[in-house]
This record gives sequence, C-alpha cells and structure tokens, in this order.
Amino acid sequence: MLAVALTMSFALVGCGNQPASTVTVAGSTTVQPLAELLADEFMSQHPDVQIDVGGGGTAQGITSANNGLVDIGAASRELKSDEPQLVKHLLARDGIAIIVKPSNPVTGLTKAEVRDIFGGVITNWKDVGGPDKAINVVVRESGSGTRTAFEEMVMGKPEPAVEITDEAYEYNSNGGIKTYVGGDPDAIGFISFGYVDEKVKALSIDGIEATAENAKSGTYPIVRPLYFLTKEQPTGLVKDFIDFCLHDEGQAIVVDEGYVSIS
Repeated sequence: MLAVALTMSFALVGCGNQPASTVTVAGSTTVQPLAELLADEFMSQHPDVQIDVGGGGTAQGITSANNGLVDIGAASRELKSDEPQLVKHLLARDGIAIIVKPSNPVTGLTKAEVRDIFGGVITNWKDVGGPDKAINVVVRESGSGTRTAFEEMVMGKPEPAVEITDEAYEYNSNGGIKTYVGGDPDAIGFISFGYVDEKVKALSIDGIEATAENAKSGTYPIVRPLYFLTKEQPTGLVKDFIDFCLHDEGQAIVVDEGYVSIS
C-alpha cells in the first residue's frame, strides 16, 4: 500500500483502516477488465493513488458495496427490486455476443433460434444451417450479471420465459466461456462484447452484426448497462475516480475496449 497521503480535500473513504489513497472495486467480471484499464490510467496520472480492482460477479459486487467491504461495486445488469438500491453510475453499455468457434460455418442466428438453442429445443447444428453435430451449450453460472441479462433479454421475451437447458455447461467467467467455445467447434456460448477476439466468432442476430456501433445505435438486440455502484453519493477520491471514468478520457478507454460509451 502506498504511504504517500493525498491532499486533505480527499475524505477518508472505503474499507477498514485503508487510507484515503486507496479505492477498492469488485464485482462483475464483465466490468473488471475495463475497470482495471481505467484504474491503471488514473493511477498513472495520480501516482500517490492505489485502486484495487477485483471480480467475483455482479451479486458479490452489490453485496460488497452495500456492506462497505469495497468502495465501488460493479454490476453488468440492472438492480433487482429485492436487492439493495445502491447509487448507480452508468459506466458503459455492453452487447452480449453469441459466440462459436471461428471454424463453425454458422454466421448468424435469429433471436428465436438463440432462445431455442439455449432452451434445449434445438440441439443439432444442422437445424440452423450447420453440420450434423450436437450443440454444446455453455453458459455463465446462476447469479452472474451476464447470465441474468441474457435470461431477461433472450430467454424471457416473448413471454413466457424459457429456462436454460440443464444440459448446459456452466463457467464462472466470460474468459472461461471464451476459452471453452474457442476450443470446441460444436459449442455455443454468450460473452460480453469486450471479451470478443480472434479466438471466437460473434454471430449476427436477426441479421445485425455484433458490433459496438450497432449496439450504440440500438439495432443490435442484446445490450445491457454496466454500472459502478456506491452505497451513498461518492465523495473525495472515490468521486474523482468515478468522474474520470464517466467523462471524456475514461469514455475513450471504454470505446477502445469495444464497449459502448454513455455519451
């Protein structure tokens, strides 16, 4: 931990006995890599500041922020009515990409086909223009913000909602799903736009390519918010960091990483 104190204008915030020169962030694994880059840039400009970023998932981020275990929670979905109603700071918007291994000949699906695949109705690639191979469905674990948003936007509409098949493999991170799908030509999964790279192929949905531009325009149909969460209105260093992330310099990093800016 850095010993150099900040100016007196920074109030004592955060966890336990940590000084005001440290900010802690934890929660959504979708937000985590973006928050790490934002923290690195902020610390490069303020070398007497330490910003510690962790994961754990959206549910953990909400609980940790509410209980004062971290200064900032990170969430990749809206808060539910039965969860603590924390102060939300919209950091970015993010598309959820439906991914396959690049060698898979399928390039696009309808939203209804995605729903049927993840619901266990369509179980063979030949039914959607692919080879005669069983589909291996890969999903995030229950409680994940990415999974909750996917369930609401894909499995829940139109009503009635359809449950994700019990045959699906579960992974506890976007990176885990990307690694699995990238190595299995028969697999399909969903991850944040920010994790898409050459190791996987993002499918078009209803003829709309999975790009940040289409997510921002509203034409891509699977887009959710990414939030920083605080228990109260932030002050001091916590406010300074959040303000940095939400304004021009921070939002340029958001765009560079494939997410959708809030402006």
